[in-house]
Amino acid sequence: MPAPQPIPMSVAEQDAQTDAAILEVLLDDDAQRPWTEHEVALVLDDPIAASDGLGRLARAGLIHRVDRFVFASRAALHADQIAR
Repeated sequence: MPAPQPIPMSVAEQDAQTDAAILEVLLDDDAQRPWTEHEVALVLDDPIAASDGLGRLARAGLIHRVDRFVFASRAALHADQIAR
């Protein structure tokens, strides 16, 4: 009997996974600093997904963009502290 095939993720699930990965990078206590959008794209190894995710997170108020730099908002930092 063949092994069952994994169920592919929906676009919404992929987006949520990307957003979570970006926030994980920006909220890392050992690397808390402004990141460039390019650095985030390198960490994710997907420039398009990184750009899309950064846009979603900025519109949600979870990150701030200043020129080419991005960093977690106070709301994101506070939510992360509560979740721990």
